[in-house]
Amino acid sequence: MATDLDGTALRADGTVSPRTVAAFGRVEESGSVLIFVTGRPPRWMRGLAGVVRHHGLAICANGALIYDLHTEQIVESHLIAVDVLEEVVAQLRANVPELVFSVEYEGGFAHESDFRLGRLDSKAPDVLRLDAGALTARPCAKLLALHPGMGGDELYATVHGLVGNLVTATHSSGRGLIEMSAQGVTKASALAVLAARHDIKPSQAVAFGDMPNDLPMLSWAGTSYAVANAHPAVLAAVDHVTAANDDDGVALVLEELFG
Repeated sequence: MATDLDGTALRADGTVSPRTVAAFGRVEESGSVLIFVTGRPPRWMRGLAGVVRHHGLAICANGALIYDLHTEQIVESHLIAVDVLEEVVAQLRANVPELVFSVEYEGGFAHESDFRLGRLDSKAPDVLRLDAGALTARPCAKLLALHPGMGGDELYATVHGLVGNLVTATHSSGRGLIEMSAQGVTKASALAVLAARHDIKPSQAVAFGDMPNDLPMLSWAGTSYAVANAHPAVLAAVDHVTAANDDDGVALVLEELFG
């Protein structure tokens, strides 16, 4: 069983409801494999590791990083190389000059001075402010591009058209923020590898999501669910729709499957 976190298994305030915690426990008790598959970086996972009693692995940064919830360590990385990173930023800067950038490294986060931080990063003590040259000086898990005016769908189409041959772009928030991973790296690519290690076929997998970055995973899984608050493209792509994240939609399904 694979589930996205923000907007899907987590409530709007970022918490996990007691009902969802109990439902995750049912999955584990049944002997099934539970995997969190998220756009979150590992540094945002520490407070959630206890939800599954520090068991198992989490796919982070849209597939770029595999995080061991027991040791709270990154165990696999698929990074954007420096030359690719520099080329992508140059191409986007030349064609969409309003963009500002930030970078998620294996061990931290850095941003340009004009990048408007989200709720979690605005409170983080270890966030660095760097100029563009320093930002792209080492490989990274995710390159993020923020536009002050475009919506996510429009900006995705623009970015994909410009640099889709170099990186894999997606988006998962309500603002004009695009997340880019190394070419071919998605939630589905990482999930397929972990599933194969557990002898799990796609037809045996159940996945939950809410945003476009979940689409590869939802297409890969034999059974796919969207929460009711999901992006229209996700609602159109899945096999089933459950209740919204704030109404414990994931837990509702898990109680039926593992009751």
